[in-house]
Amino acid sequence: MSQLDPAALQVLVSRLAGVAEEMGLVLRRAAFSPNIKERADCSAALFTPAGELLAQAEHIPVHLGAMPASVAAAIDAFGAEGLGPGEQVVLNDPFAGGTHLNDLTLVAPCWSDGRLVGWAANRAHHADVGGMAPGSIPPEATEIHQEGLRLPPVRLSPDVVAVLGANSRTPGERRGDLDAQVGANLLGVERLAHFADAPLDEVTAYGERRMRAALAAAPDGSWTFADVLDSFGPAADQQRPVRVQVGVNVAGDRVTVDFTGTDPQVPGNVNAVEAVTVSAVAFALRHALDPTLPANGGVMRPVTVVAPPGSVVAAIPPAAVGAGNVEVSQRVADACLGALAQALPERVGAAGQGTMNNLLVGGDGWVYYETVAGGQGGGPGGPGMSGVHTGMTNTKNTPVEALERHYPMRVLRYRLRQGSGGAGRHPGGEGIERDLLMLEDVIVSLITERRVSRPWGLAGGQPGAPGENWLLPGGEEAWAERLADKCTLRMKAGDVLRMLTPGGGGWGKP
Repeated sequence: MSQLDPAALQVLVSRLAGVAEEMGLVLRRAAFSPNIKERADCSAALFTPAGELLAQAEHIPVHLGAMPASVAAAIDAFGAEGLGPGEQVVLNDPFAGGTHLNDLTLVAPCWSDGRLVGWAANRAHHADVGGMAPGSIPPEATEIHQEGLRLPPVRLSPDVVAVLGANSRTPGERRGDLDAQVGANLLGVERLAHFADAPLDEVTAYGERRMRAALAAAPDGSWTFADVLDSFGPAADQQRPVRVQVGVNVAGDRVTVDFTGTDPQVPGNVNAVEAVTVSAVAFALRHALDPTLPANGGVMRPVTVVAPPGSVVAAIPPAAVGAGNVEVSQRVADACLGALAQALPERVGAAGQGTMNNLLVGGDGWVYYETVAGGQGGGPGGPGMSGVHTGMTNTKNTPVEALERHYPMRVLRYRLRQGSGGAGRHPGGEGIERDLLMLEDVIVSLITERRVSRPWGLAGGQPGAPGENWLLPGGEEAWAERLADKCTLRMKAGDVLRMLTPGGGGWGKP
């Protein structure tokens, strides 16, 4: 039985979530890079002494769903009480709780009167951590060693910061962003200490009760769905689809999500570690069953995820995994939602754009990273939104003013892509058209999806338009060259990169 009445429990849940939100604000305001400061490519959360998710901010689903694995890795490395007050652990190893190498996670213990109250953690995408191409997500990578510096859980120290800086093309920016992450955790630890005597176990128990009730209210049964990634690299032999298959079985107040039948991991960077797949499952279940479910570890207790080791949804070393976090996570979420739409057709909409449209640009002493928005799928309740980030990402669009102030690039065109949303009673949202002029010679990497496959419609709705990538040498339309979905190229000053992002699928017959 709960020790708290319902009102007091809700207050406690909201106060803890508020701490995580405040951590995120500190991180963004103190960060150096526009990717974190402007795009909010970061997340923050609090954890129990055992490392179970206690509360999170409404930040980025793929970060937050995978972060418990990073906290568990830190605890495994140092012990539950092996870190003293003021110490922090840093890691980015995807095979030790991370997602991809750009996402540096900091974990800090919270002590109060000699007792471990819990943990504060945050994760931020660093624009460059080394590797074979600026931005550290090279489409050509076939193993993780080509993607950048890989850190197992280690104590954060000046020596570790020096190693990080030495491996990055932008060391000053890395130090500044790390300082912001340290400050966010310090605030989280200070705030969490005030809850030392609160019944924190009730928060996760409440999450479990809510999830079991939501599952019990859903129909029992099994549903399957399969979707594809367009390719797993830029080479000719990599330009073929990769299958993601899922089976969802609901039995009473439990659910099993089984990815048996998914393709084996590939010799490219389109591989996800299991933590990323679990995060996508958590997102899809919360989306379909009840978006008001509390975001804590108790919610996942009735959930079993079967991800075959060595598959693209549970890659093993030395697989490259840079695009697993940003693209495979999207397709895993799409596949789960496609299965859940059969069980709960009144709650699940058509597919959103299904890609983060990753753009990485590197010049003399600078690296720029961005994901570009697209169309949301139409749903039972209405049309999809246009020009928004969908699925496993929740970042913002980089303001034109910030982009042009920080980097030698100019935005020539930035508008909604009319007609890209799928037709339907509730049509899909529109994608985006954007032309980016380079003011100096640069190296550009693109990692995009839904350039061949299309965001699917539901209930008779039509699919959204696929995306397109174009190079305009010298800015000339007559010389326009269609680019692959994944590629690295050199662009000269005066060249223009055009990206047309996918629209969302439509819902219901037009």
